[in-house]
Amino acid sequence: MTHIQLVLWAGLAIGLAFGVCGQISGFCLHRGLTEIWSGKHGYKLHGFAIALAVALAGTQLLAGAGVIDLTKSLYYMPSYSWLLVPLGGLMFGYGMSLANGCGARALVLLGQGNLRSLVVLLCLGIAAYMTLTGLLAPLRLWVAEHTTFSPQSVAIPAGLPHHIITWVAVALLFWFALRPRESGHRRADLLSGVVMGLLIAAGWVATGWLGADDFDPIPVTSLTFVAPIGDTIQYAMIATGMSLRFGIAVVFGVVAGSFFTALLSRTCRLEGFDTARQMPRYVLGGLLMGSGGALAFGCSIGQGLTGLSTLAYSSMIAAAAIVVGARLNHIRLRA
Repeated sequence: MTHIQLVLWAGLAIGLAFGVCGQISGFCLHRGLTEIWSGKHGYKLHGFAIALAVALAGTQLLAGAGVIDLTKSLYYMPSYSWLLVPLGGLMFGYGMSLANGCGARALVLLGQGNLRSLVVLLCLGIAAYMTLTGLLAPLRLWVAEHTTFSPQSVAIPAGLPHHIITWVAVALLFWFALRPRESGHRRADLLSGVVMGLLIAAGWVATGWLGADDFDPIPVTSLTFVAPIGDTIQYAMIATGMSLRFGIAVVFGVVAGSFFTALLSRTCRLEGFDTARQMPRYVLGGLLMGSGGALAFGCSIGQGLTGLSTLAYSSMIAAAAIVVGARLNHIRLRA
């Protein structure tokens, strides 16, 4: 097989594993944050913390060993907008809360027959493409031109401080997730976190090592779900005029993995909107996630796990803004 075919098969396998794990465990940053803010145990958030710890450790070990070159990834871009990145994160977080989950979670739910997620995904993908290359692209580019700056360093510099920060962060994440709890079962959440973290590392290997080629290199990236959902919608319409990409293979794999797992567990069933008033909220949530994710260069997975695993400053800003955006809508609902 060519290196491109290897990357596509690897993307499909990674997506299948993500879909299976997401269907079994309900892995979701939004659910974890909501549990914590509602005074519950927040085991889903502990699973996300484990995923981040494993992704961070795995990614930095791969980069340190020379297996992947993170400087070729989107997250190491030499400049970014000080306005659009946090604004996009706020929009994505608010939309994620409106839609009761991010794009990755919507793909998992679609696999089990949730038609609300289909609406969210269509809105997300279309809004992402409108912002990246469509009607909203000129405005995005104009704002970016007037708010972009080039920091001296785009990520925590290499050397001893880099290693110290990496392993201190990994230790703190494990401490947060594994400290003793009074009650409740969290083994599935913690194990799912380990799997998801390993899948982030696997994504880097697939694109950064299997996809390495001097004449036809594959973009170095890992799991992210905003632009790939838009790519998948476009591919479904013009497959004969468009080549498959790693992200599209991952999206197909997530839906397929979730679908077969739901069939085996007998949880596959069609679900729609309970009331007519639900639909506008989910539509708005999808639109905000699509446009916001495009501005922030990622989602709760793309920036919250993949981006943070690179220790890029822009990812830290975007991930923090996503949490703040989700918190704003949670406060509004409780008011």
